[in-house]
Amino acid sequence: MTIARIRKMITVVDEIHTEMGQQINPPTRKAAAIAVFENPFAGQYIEDLGILVRIGEELGAILGKRCIKALGIEPSAVESYGKAALIGENGELEHGAAILHPRMGAPLRGEVEGGAALISSSKKCGSMGDTLDIPLGHKDAAYVRSHFDGMEVRVTDAPRANEILVAIAITDSGRPLARVGGLRVSEIEGEDGLR
Repeated sequence: MTIARIRKMITVVDEIHTEMGQQINPPTRKAAAIAVFENPFAGQYIEDLGILVRIGEELGAILGKRCIKALGIEPSAVESYGKAALIGENGELEHGAAILHPRMGAPLRGEVEGGAALISSSKKCGSMGDTLDIPLGHKDAAYVRSHFDGMEVRVTDAPRANEILVAIAITDSGRPLARVGGLRVSEIEGEDGLR
C-alpha cells in the first residue's frame, strides 16, 4: 500500500536511432516514469511537509524500478538519472522540494546500483498538460559532459489543481554524437561524485 494517493502512472521510452544523418548504434535510450497523485496539502499552508517527504522516498523506488524495467536493462547499466516535479495550481513550489530533495535520492540510488553524483532535479508550478523538463546527469560522475541532457514529459490531463506530477528519468547512454569534450565514461573514478 502506497502513501501517495496515485491517480495514474505513465512510463515513456525515447529511442534515437539516427541523428544528423548518422546511425546511432546502439540507439540512445531514455525512460521516464511518471506518477500523478493527490496533493495532501493543496490549498493550505502546512508547516510540516513530512508526508510529502515520505511520498518522495516511496516514489524514488517505485519510479526507478519502472524506468529500469522499461529499458529492459540491469540496474548497473543505468548511466544517468534525473528527477522533476510539476505542482498543480493549488500547491506550492515547496511541495515539490519536499518530494524531490530530502529522501527520494537514496531509494533511487538503490534501484540503479550506484549514484555517487548529485541527482539533477527541477520543479515548477503549472497546469494540466504543461511540459516538465527532467534534467539528466551521469549517476557517478557529474563532470561527464556527454551525459548533460534532459528528457521532456507531459501528461495532457495532469496535474489537476489539487495534484502533483513527479517524474524520474534514466538513460543507458549519453547524448547521441556527443563531442564537446570533458571527462569520458572510461575515465570515471566514481569516488567524489564529480569525477
